[in-house]
Amino acid sequence: MLDNQKLSRLQFCILVLLYTVGTSILVIPPSLVSIAKQDVWISLIFGLVIGLLLVSLYNVIANAFPNYTLFEINEKVMGKWVGKAVSCLFFCFTLLLSSLVLRNIGDFMVTQVMPETPIAFIHALVLIAVIFGSRLGLEVIGRTSEVFLPWVFLFFFILIVFNLHNVETTNIQPVFKQNTKSIIRASNVFIGVPFLELVTFLMIHPFVNCSKSASKGLLIGTLIGGAMIVTITIMSILVLGVDVTSRTAYPSYVLGKKINIGGFLERFEVIVALLWIFSSYFKLIILFYVTAVGISKTLGTMDYRSLLFPMGLILMALSIIVYPNGPYVQSFVSNTWTPFAATFGLFFPLILLIGAKFRKKN
Repeated sequence: MLDNQKLSRLQFCILVLLYTVGTSILVIPPSLVSIAKQDVWISLIFGLVIGLLLVSLYNVIANAFPNYTLFEINEKVMGKWVGKAVSCLFFCFTLLLSSLVLRNIGDFMVTQVMPETPIAFIHALVLIAVIFGSRLGLEVIGRTSEVFLPWVFLFFFILIVFNLHNVETTNIQPVFKQNTKSIIRASNVFIGVPFLELVTFLMIHPFVNCSKSASKGLLIGTLIGGAMIVTITIMSILVLGVDVTSRTAYPSYVLGKKINIGGFLERFEVIVALLWIFSSYFKLIILFYVTAVGISKTLGTMDYRSLLFPMGLILMALSIIVYPNGPYVQSFVSNTWTPFAATFGLFFPLILLIGAKFRKKN
């Protein structure tokens, strides 16, 4: 085991939910709508179903090895050295994903909230909070998520309910106007972000008090988080229209600006900002923690806490070098991320499952 700390099923479910919502609630709507237009709801439903199937695959693997993390499963199924090599690829994947999440946070803050602030300064502030939280361990992260979840639900409720009077049902018509290729392509993007990224929780699954509870928590958290993304995307089209949603970098943020209560309560975009910052923080801290612990145990180094500060410096550099600007990030997520993430979120887990069955048979 990587740590003596434990999570309850509720804490695990909350972490999965916040991780699923994460950066997706702002980044995903324009990417999907630009591809599938008003038929994006079909892509969303199809993508959510596939996402739940992926989570079921992860649960099968976790239940087959109830007391092992993903990196330990790699060595058990593939052998010591091949398993370590695969584990190195996995923590490279989580490190790149961490840098992408950090860049998303920086881009949003610089373009929408603090345009005159250097992005490196935003990244540094976020990483200080992430490093501090990671040092405290998984149990503290889980307890903190319980504190923030009611606020996330409250902000989400306000954003949806107070925009209902702005809904235009004609914005989602005509139905089935787009071809099947566009609908499938949009669903592939949705599968890549965030469902293929949930393979990360195979590192946390053993720390839940009951293995069966963890499996339920993973499914429920994914379902609720996915439903929130579906709701935000459809609401963006119904309120803003297809053209505005596809051309706006953060359409759900614009939804907050549309709220107007009685002519004196308006400009609620800060609610969207807080909702997104809370969920993105938990996604980043989970990735950061898992990467640090994975490197520590795979390479047989010292306690993972000694790696946190150097990892933070590496992450700052990667977030600028690998993802140079916002349009590049959008293009990368729409065209490249899903096949890249499928290597770690689909193909490697299938190989582990087949290898485990083969070893058991022999």
